Amino acid sequence: MIFVAGVTKAYRDGEARREVLRGVDLEVGRGETVAIVGPSGSGKSTLLNILGALDTPDAGTVRIDGVELSASRPAALAGFRNRSLGFVFQFHQLLPDFTALENVIMPGRIAGRSGASLETEGLELLEQVGLRDRAGDFPQQLSGGERQRVAICRALVLEPPVLLADEPTGNLDATSGARVLELLNDLRQRRATTLVLVTHNPEVASRCGRTLLLDGGRLARH
Repeated sequence: MIFVAGVTKAYRDGEARREVLRGVDLEVGRGETVAIVGPSGSGKSTLLNILGALDTPDAGTVRIDGVELSASRPAALAGFRNRSLGFVFQFHQLLPDFTALENVIMPGRIAGRSGASLETEGLELLEQVGLRDRAGDFPQQLSGGERQRVAICRALVLEPPVLLADEPTGNLDATSGARVLELLNDLRQRRATTLVLVTHNPEVASRCGRTLLLDGGRLARH
């Protein structure tokens, strides 16, 4: 499902050039769960952004579900992201002027879908995470854990084959974080979604099928 070979990425820091990724190789099978851990500043989020076609590598190959990202035009990449990738971030990134249900179905609206069937799918997802009765509430009316659950529903509404999560429990208390992680794994299993998760939390990483350490710009088993 995910194939990465020889990916490099560097940034300019004033006059200096800082190498973040120094030849990353990664293969993730369909339906697999992989946690990426590493010290702060090691490039975990950079790698996740490259996997999500939100950033481009300086060199190397990135292929997701048979699509080579470096060979795709920007418009095609935007469609691919919307159709094939789900994102869950540390901060929920919900739109404050839209209800929970409206936030969940937003990717479907962007993809050009409309009608009752899309709303039904959104409500079913909210029911799965215990929030159907909060569908009409706005983000400011929800707790942090509830907002993150809405964000997970939004990431899954188009049933993407790949889910990318950047510290999805990092902004939550222990109880809410554990529930969000259980939801991610449960929804992934039922939908056969491939999950790549970045985390600083060893307990979160231990719930994934495989853990990789990103340090010194390269990935290795942890």
